[in-house]
Amino acid sequence: MSNFNGLGVSVSNLSRLSHAKTRSISAENFTGEAGKGGMATEGTGTGPGRDLGQGWKMSPSIEIAKNSTFELANIKTAGAIQQIWMTSFGVKQRDLILRMYWDDQETPSVEVPLGDFFACGLGDYAHVDSLVVSVNPGLAFNCFWEMPYKKNARITIENRDPIQPVILYYQINYTETEVPDNCAYFHAQFRRTNPVPYKGLHTLLDGVEGQGQYVGTYMTWGVNNNGWWGEGEIKFFIDDDDEFPTICGTGTEDYFLGAYNFDLSILAPDKPTAYTEYTTAYAGLSEIQRPDGVYRSQQRFGMYRWHIPDPIRFENKISVNIQALGWRDYGNWGGDESQRRYLPLQDDISSVSFWYQTLPTKPFPELAHRDLLEIN
Repeated sequence: MSNFNGLGVSVSNLSRLSHAKTRSISAENFTGEAGKGGMATEGTGTGPGRDLGQGWKMSPSIEIAKNSTFELANIKTAGAIQQIWMTSFGVKQRDLILRMYWDDQETPSVEVPLGDFFACGLGDYAHVDSLVVSVNPGLAFNCFWEMPYKKNARITIENRDPIQPVILYYQINYTETEVPDNCAYFHAQFRRTNPVPYKGLHTLLDGVEGQGQYVGTYMTWGVNNNGWWGEGEIKFFIDDDDEFPTICGTGTEDYFLGAYNFDLSILAPDKPTAYTEYTTAYAGLSEIQRPDGVYRSQQRFGMYRWHIPDPIRFENKISVNIQALGWRDYGNWGGDESQRRYLPLQDDISSVSFWYQTLPTKPFPELAHRDLLEIN
């Protein structure tokens, strides 16, 4: 009988025995060592627990000072992170930058604002119910991406707020086990274009070198025009693609597995005109902010698409971009369409690309100043 290393866990193999060792890092056990949880005698719970003593809730969270970085995890054995839970209090989520480093790399493989990493980037609570990311009341961030490493792993979080500290609750569940040579490393990168230049593009990802697979997209979209905004095509340039991509989508809402403007009234006139939120295992329109009404300027949207059953594989490189495209003249749908014309938009687009690849990680573009990440 072959040994099971405890990775790739699913309902179909939950019954299989494994010698993988389960570990957990939190403010109650900063190292994740066996038998070392709940030993704290001081921390953010010292006041409420002053009459109870060791073994009670003395260190449920951490306080990260202004303009400082805290090391959440420093794991020194091979294995994989299997689940992360976090929630914060005190500063804006885009002032908190999550970074992950694999196998002694000095360059992070993950560098993303906290909310955007968990598909909740617009600053408010939005429920997400997907296979690898969930956001639950009240503002509980959960991640189930499997993140293997062959030697070690390090996770940090930076508080970029120049005035306020932040309180962070967190738990990182992982396994110590052997990792096969053909396991690639988890990556995630944030980008923002605000505004998209006229007839320009938003680049989600470029400069990647190595073999791997693209596995997901989270995107926020701030609309600066009236009318429908999601006609743009997303394009994946794989390996030797030059001017034209291997994969070209048919429209923004189509890529996120919706249709017809995310608007039920287009095909069902008895329904009110309105964008419709949805959250599913692999895709969702989970965030809608409606300050000015349907099809009016200043709408904001948050969308995700996970390529779990359909990863986009590349041998040596990949780049991804999307058009910002709406309607200049909508015309008469189904009738005389001679006056219908697209309108290149100048919207505010942010994105997180998720992928696995071989190391080393090529350095990411420098993350913009906090003022340029803020939703404004």
